[in-house]
Amino acid sequence: MYQSIKKSISTIIFTYLILVAIFVIQKPLFMLFHYTTFSSASFSDFLNVIYNGLPLDLSMAGYLTIIPGITSIISLWLSSANVIKTIFKSYFAIIALIIATTMCLDMVLYGYWGFRLDMTPIFYFTTSPSAALASVPLYYFIIGIIAVIIISLGIYWIFNKFIISYITCNNESKKARVRNSMILTVLVALLFIPIRGGFTVATMNLSAVYFSQWQELNHAAINPLFSLMYSATHQNNFSSQFRYFDADDADKIYASLTQSSKPDSIAIVINNKRPDIYIVILESFSSHLLNNKCDGHPITPCLDSIASQGILFTNFYASGIRTDRGIPAILSGYPAQPNTSIMKYVDKTDKLPSIAGALKKAGWETSYYYGGDANFTNMHAYLVSSGFSHIISDKDFPIGERLSKWGVHDHLVFNRCLNDISSCKSSAPQLRVIQTSSSHEPFEVPYKRISNDRANAFAYTDSCVGAFVSELKNANKWDNSLIVLVPDHYGAYPQNLKSQIEKHRIPLIITGGAITRPMQITTIGSQVDIAATLLSQLGLPHNEFSFSKDLLNENCNHFAYIAAPSLFGFINNDGYVVYNYDSDKIVESSGNSSDSALIFGKTFIQKLFDDIDKR
Repeated sequence: MYQSIKKSISTIIFTYLILVAIFVIQKPLFMLFHYTTFSSASFSDFLNVIYNGLPLDLSMAGYLTIIPGITSIISLWLSSANVIKTIFKSYFAIIALIIATTMCLDMVLYGYWGFRLDMTPIFYFTTSPSAALASVPLYYFIIGIIAVIIISLGIYWIFNKFIISYITCNNESKKARVRNSMILTVLVALLFIPIRGGFTVATMNLSAVYFSQWQELNHAAINPLFSLMYSATHQNNFSSQFRYFDADDADKIYASLTQSSKPDSIAIVINNKRPDIYIVILESFSSHLLNNKCDGHPITPCLDSIASQGILFTNFYASGIRTDRGIPAILSGYPAQPNTSIMKYVDKTDKLPSIAGALKKAGWETSYYYGGDANFTNMHAYLVSSGFSHIISDKDFPIGERLSKWGVHDHLVFNRCLNDISSCKSSAPQLRVIQTSSSHEPFEVPYKRISNDRANAFAYTDSCVGAFVSELKNANKWDNSLIVLVPDHYGAYPQNLKSQIEKHRIPLIITGGAITRPMQITTIGSQVDIAATLLSQLGLPHNEFSFSKDLLNENCNHFAYIAAPSLFGFINNDGYVVYNYDSDKIVESSGNSSDSALIFGKTFIQKLFDDIDKR
């Protein structure tokens, strides 16, 4: 018989474990190859790289075990072992070559590029082989070919010894074949658990392995074959997208949009250059919630009160429509993209500026609080790269507190932050970012004040914000506090908003004892402008935030750019325009300057994608 059910199961399990072992061994070899980079790494650093890199290794091994698993099922119905042996031999030969090639190519290129293997070298090679190999010495290339051959033969030998050599013919009864086919089908289906990364909201991505403030250790933990596959399935040729003008013309238009001949005139609205800073990112809030009622009850009474006693920006917009667009806009001053998210590209987010990074250099200590899975959309990788020293997420809370689909309810996240504030012994100023999540579908919250579930979820988060602010006051932390309240994007209330301009309209509220007085500011701006505005008030440079403008500089050209799938928009004092680039049509406009607004919008997005391409 080809294999008993035990041997069939062993074939799948051994294939999976062999692949995992190969990927695990690959990590210390990578670090030893780049000895100068990792010369100060301790033995525990090596172990941490291996341990934290396991999620990607397990996922990639799962992908590569599917075909042997399916082949094992098919083999139950074939009487000849030669056909199955041929399939296994061919498959493992190909896999051995792919693993060896990616391993060697990744090791060599990392020393030049500083990031793990993705589609970039393949793109370079297909467009210009000579240019792709120009920076690699000839002896490296020769040694690499030899290494690939040796490693491929070694990997194939392992599979041949432990898998292929045990294949024999099949003589089982039809009934046994049916039973065993069902068993193996279940076993193969179970591979999708490590492939996906478990049962959480987030699917497996590169962010899952980020664990250290030492960026090279995070890079070492990445599985290069997973990185290549991920890049191939998330590939965008940014330099060819949104090409509306010649480069020189785009530069001139962009300069007229962003540069002013007038000297800076900046209003100072804070009385403390080194306050404790709290940035609260409000899930799915919009300006339409403020001073609004549902069932006769105010939805956001706490925010309404806070806004009236703080600084409220009334012409403020979300850059995008999703959290993975909103977070880089808020924390890095980086505009949202309509057709992708820069957070998908770890090698690019590594190079983004950030408020946390700027404040960390200036002496602030940095922490991030989120009740959900921090690996969602590569967020954890982005936060580590941004300079957050402490990242608190769902795994840092007891299982009994992870009662929401998104993890931990907002009041528990705020309480965790408050506990850390009260126990903090450091004299350094603090940056603490709190990202809420409860005001998101399915709107199940431990609170009931409004019958409408959507409105009630926002009312719940509003109450959490109000309690947080009250606790800061009661704990005598208020005078030294600067609190920035900003949504990540428009969400679900009010429902059925048609206008993209109104969907993107959100509040920006700055409060705390560090502000000089309450005021309302009508300057047009967006999330990307928070970085320059905040750092300017603190007397810190913000030149690296190239897309961010100081909202309190009255001589700056103020505008807002917004993005959604198939759409981008531009808003300034002359009006606004929303453009569908798929259909090449203006879908919304106001004012008498829609043509010029569209030119500015097209220029802005072209320059944005130029910038993404260069990072």
